[in-house]
Amino acid sequence: MLHPLSQLRDYLCGGKQPAAEPPAHLQTGIWGEDHAARWLAEQGWKILGRRVRVGDRDEFDMVARDGGDALVFVEVKTRRSELFGSPGSAVNKAKRHSLSRAAVRYLRTLKEPMVNFRFDVIEVIGARGDPAPVIRHIPNAFPLDRCYQLPT
Repeated sequence: MLHPLSQLRDYLCGGKQPAAEPPAHLQTGIWGEDHAARWLAEQGWKILGRRVRVGDRDEFDMVARDGGDALVFVEVKTRRSELFGSPGSAVNKAKRHSLSRAAVRYLRTLKEPMVNFRFDVIEVIGARGDPAPVIRHIPNAFPLDRCYQLPT
C-alpha cells in the first residue's frame, strides 16, 4: 500500500516522479557551459544553440558564429582544478571522432553546407559558486577526422 503522501505526489505530478536533480558532475558541466556561453557572447559571438543533438548519440555543447563568417562547433570542458591535467586534454581521439561525425551530420542539414567551420574548445576551471572561473579559449583545436567527407 502506498503512503498517503506518495499518493498525493503521484496525483499532483500526473503519476510521474518529480524530476531529480542532476548528479554533481553534470551540474558542474552545465555551470561551465553557462560561463562559456556568457564569455563567448561578451566576445561578440552569436550562440546558435546549446546542447545541440545531432542524430541519436551525438551532441554539441554549443554551435556558434564567431563574429566573422565561421560556424564554430564548441566543446566545453570544465574542471575544478588542473591537478590531473588541463580540461581540454579530455577531448581525446574518440571525442574528436564523435564531434567530427556530428559536424558532418549537422552540415548536411544546412541549405548551404559549404561553410567555413571549425572546432573550438573552451576550458573552464573553477567550481559552482565561483564568481570568476578561469576561462581559456582554444580556437581551431582539432581538424575534422579524416574518415569523414564533407557534404557537397
